[in-house]
Amino acid sequence: MSFTYITPMPTPEELREQLPVSPKLQEIKKQRDEEIKNVITGKDDRFLVIIGPCSADNEDAVCEYVNRLAEVNEKVKDTLLIVPRIYTNKPRTTGEGYKGIASQPDPTKAPDMVEGLIAVRKMHLRAMEETHLTAADEMLYPENWPYVEDLLSYVAIGARSVEDQHHRLTVSGFDVASGMKNPTSGDFSVMLNSVYAAQHSHHFTFAGHEVSTSGNPLAHTILRGAVSKHGNSTQNYHYEDLIRLHAMYEEMDLVNPATIIDANHSNSGKDYKQQIRIVREILHNRNHSTEIRNLVKGVMIESYLVEGNQKISDHQVYGKSITDACLGWEDTEMLVYDIKERLQ
Repeated sequence: MSFTYITPMPTPEELREQLPVSPKLQEIKKQRDEEIKNVITGKDDRFLVIIGPCSADNEDAVCEYVNRLAEVNEKVKDTLLIVPRIYTNKPRTTGEGYKGIASQPDPTKAPDMVEGLIAVRKMHLRAMEETHLTAADEMLYPENWPYVEDLLSYVAIGARSVEDQHHRLTVSGFDVASGMKNPTSGDFSVMLNSVYAAQHSHHFTFAGHEVSTSGNPLAHTILRGAVSKHGNSTQNYHYEDLIRLHAMYEEMDLVNPATIIDANHSNSGKDYKQQIRIVREILHNRNHSTEIRNLVKGVMIESYLVEGNQKISDHQVYGKSITDACLGWEDTEMLVYDIKERLQ
């Protein structure tokens, strides 16, 4: 056989019983879910800032980052709705490299999927307990949803997953805001078709069961830039791109038109410092156009305690990304305050 079966995985029920969410945190998550929902539906005019490390590789560093973010949040919460990125799965184009804490709880050691799921829940729970901020994560593997559905307030579907039918149908059963990124090709139609699928009901198999879903009205788009046929980064956060997306939304049977703009990845050409300039341009365009202001509900920013990135080693810099390069804390704090000022 081609598969070697190593270890049975615990059921979601077993893991939730082992690492439960307290009634107090359940109420906090319920409130946070509702606040994000109100931003996506236009009932709340605050601006979403989904911000944090490219990949959440170290519990202590991530929780220190989220604690700092919580302090900033207290000063901006009337204008911004901050959602920390705690991304525990990392997509790899070729399948090589670090795949996230869910697969490899210690980046310097061999993969351990059971310990990875435990590490995911521990980190999310600790961040919630210490800061009362619930987080965003990427749903790279749809079957992982039952392990984290009581923890997350925002879910992203990545550029490499958004064309996959299983991802689209699974999101139709989520009860939190879910962003569908444009594919690496940049095709808006693919992205909007994914939103359409996620917003409507479906009947399919999931986690060993026949299931039906009611559709997720909070599914929306995320613009992350694209890669041309020549391998060059192309951007899609400019004024003309947003007007085009607004027009395409109007042509489709979709509710709650909304987009989040990812300031890194192909939009920045992976030049992490450009995120500051890109966010400022987005805010300028929102102030210039009613259509763009109504459509663009927030931004995604990659940042960590220490700017840049590093290779995995036994002497890693604490709080520095081991995947994509990120803004450091000083620039992060400045940028969040700058966003607040530019929205007023």
